[in-house]
Amino acid sequence: MKFISWNVNGFRAVLKKGFDEFFVKSDADFFCLQETKMQANQHEYDFLDYHEFYNYAQKKGYSGTAIFAKNEPLSVSYGINIEEHDTEGRVITYEHEQFYLVTVYTPNSKRGLERLDYRMVWEDDFLNYIKELDQVKPVIVCGDLNVAHHKIDLKNPSSNRLSAGFTDEERSKMTQFLDAGFIDTFRFLHPDAKDSYTWWSYMNQSRDRNVGWRIDYFIVSERIKDKIVRAEILDDILGSDHCPVLLELDI
Repeated sequence: MKFISWNVNGFRAVLKKGFDEFFVKSDADFFCLQETKMQANQHEYDFLDYHEFYNYAQKKGYSGTAIFAKNEPLSVSYGINIEEHDTEGRVITYEHEQFYLVTVYTPNSKRGLERLDYRMVWEDDFLNYIKELDQVKPVIVCGDLNVAHHKIDLKNPSSNRLSAGFTDEERSKMTQFLDAGFIDTFRFLHPDAKDSYTWWSYMNQSRDRNVGWRIDYFIVSERIKDKIVRAEILDDILGSDHCPVLLELDI
């Protein structure tokens, strides 16, 4: 079973940059988006036979997530059932017979870390939500988690110690997440892979020079780690400041 996740940094924008060719060619069972930056009825793309699910932010042109699935779900829910967090369209949960698929766009702590305190609250509440799902059946979490977990996950760790996405606080929350019984699938299969990034700044030709960060993930319940077949970063796919990530499971 193939899963794709991609922060498209504006779905309507990426439609003009080759999205269709990649979507069709990838032939994924599940295709998840973050940062769609749109409202209902703001695109006219034909997703063929896929079932479509969108979570829109109340603020126009901001955040937003989507899941496109070949199979009809047992259920779909939006948000994490906490009003404080559920106005920005950041989470969709798709229930399959054998697992929950959760796509998430984690809040950025922002320049000057002005939203770090809120981010810490979000992290605890989101993990509690995932742990509740995990008590029912295994969970697959994908999306832009806005954190580079270890020094190997970004090009310049020393100069970014106090930058959003690489603070001690954010990295500690990721450690807590994984310690709660979850696997970073890319690192599980590629523990020593260097220069493997999913996001690059638009400034200073960062992508051309591969000065990036790995902040997009597939994380799965530890008890299905033996089902992981493939976990890759598709850094040859353009159209956004992020690239897609791929997971294949033997399910």
